[in-house]
Amino acid sequence: MFILIVVLMSISLIGIITVQLYWINNALESKDEQFKNDVQKSLGGVSQRINEKEEYYLEKKYEGIMENRVLADEAQIRNWLFQEIDTATKQKFSYGGTVLEESFKMPNDFVDNDTIIIKRITGKNDFFSSRLIKGADNMFSTTEEKRFSFTKRMKTAERYQFDEIFKNINSIIPIHKRLSNRELNETIKEELKKRNIDLDFKYGVYGKDGFATKLKSGYYTIDKKNNSYSSPLFFDVNGNVDFKLYVTFPTKKDHILAGISNILWLSLFFILIIIIAFSSSLYQLIRQKKISEIKTDFINNMTHEFKTPIATINLALDSIKNPKIINESDKVLRYVQMIRDENKRMHTQVENVLRISRLEKNQIEISKETIDMHDIIDDAISHTSLLIQNKQGTLNTHFEAITTEVPGNQFHLTNVLVNILENALKYSKRAPKIDVYTESTNKYFVVKIKDEGIGMSKAVQKNVFDKFYREQKGNIHDVKGHGLGLAYVKEIIDKHHGSVIVESEKGVGSIFTVKIPLI
Repeated sequence: MFILIVVLMSISLIGIITVQLYWINNALESKDEQFKNDVQKSLGGVSQRINEKEEYYLEKKYEGIMENRVLADEAQIRNWLFQEIDTATKQKFSYGGTVLEESFKMPNDFVDNDTIIIKRITGKNDFFSSRLIKGADNMFSTTEEKRFSFTKRMKTAERYQFDEIFKNINSIIPIHKRLSNRELNETIKEELKKRNIDLDFKYGVYGKDGFATKLKSGYYTIDKKNNSYSSPLFFDVNGNVDFKLYVTFPTKKDHILAGISNILWLSLFFILIIIIAFSSSLYQLIRQKKISEIKTDFINNMTHEFKTPIATINLALDSIKNPKIINESDKVLRYVQMIRDENKRMHTQVENVLRISRLEKNQIEISKETIDMHDIIDDAISHTSLLIQNKQGTLNTHFEAITTEVPGNQFHLTNVLVNILENALKYSKRAPKIDVYTESTNKYFVVKIKDEGIGMSKAVQKNVFDKFYREQKGNIHDVKGHGLGLAYVKEIIDKHHGSVIVESEKGVGSIFTVKIPLI
């Protein structure tokens, strides 16, 4: 069930993050597409403005010359007539037109020893209507005649010829003479500002053959990674693209991100909160599961530890009740002492649990006084000397500390050292060999307790000071205990504003280092 919950939470988290990242990616793509459309419209506007301006100046130039000249170099008249007779209404309609094409030869300012022929086109339209009456001799007689005539310049036809002349002239003029870098740069900038694009840009104009022209900013080259935007700038006589304008924005990414920066950061912030909440929840679940397992293991160990003395007490009581024993005072006293020892053993175990609990709740006041740590170490060694002898072990001291006085509690610090020494004895498979080293620094008194026991792995070292924690092999502990000794050590040393660490290697042994501030 626990694994299922973790898997479901993980899938949910991955799903939420994936949706958020998908939305962010879509927002960036949408913003990029919008930016691309705005740039393309701006470049289209640049091309339109430049072409219209060029046509306007050319047209005005030659049109002004044409208006001031009275006599043409050549002239051509074209006439047409259309008549319609309606026999029902006895009417005749006549439509006539005259087109006068006056040709003016003008010098080509762009090509030496060349002329341009421009035509001034004038049109005259005539409309004639008459009602016809049949006479006696079957001849028509004319009555009620109507006639209209009007003359005007044919601007549309003239405009068309100007477009043709414009294309032919521009096809032979170098592009850098038709347009300056300054004018092109200013036009691009103005068109971009119309669409709220105020970014640094680089541009270049390339011919249809793919070669660069002189119209460019600095050493411009086309960005091969699709970061350049292009638009036709000029067309040839056949309407094909003659020159293309390319524009690149070096800070485009910053501009796109700035457009959605607020919502982007907010989205990332919420993703971070979700990840933190998930990690915290997962950590708490794993921690609670671990605590539950440790407490279950502790209860099992405690039950086992109590079961033996209770059984011993019951056996002793049954023996005392035996009529053969009750009258033998020596045996009765021995059984009574056995009951007292087992009772004391249970009491000690209960006290260990309560002591840790009171320490965590700050219910134990640790009074401090000036004590000599070498004396504390000697006292702790005397408490464990019998145990060392029983296991045929050795304990050597190496007192090298110069300053040994610290502010501390004699009772608790003695218990700290006794617990560490007892662990060294418990976890030694052969005859224990223990070394105690002391040294002093400018601020701390340092004691190191080294053993050559079974050692512990890196994973065990991380948890060895946790309450109820004990290294396991399957469901069987090699050494009896409740996992409270080193937790008590850590609590007491923390109360003394010191530190305790362990260095260990599996199969080699362990070194416990305790640091306590000097006076």
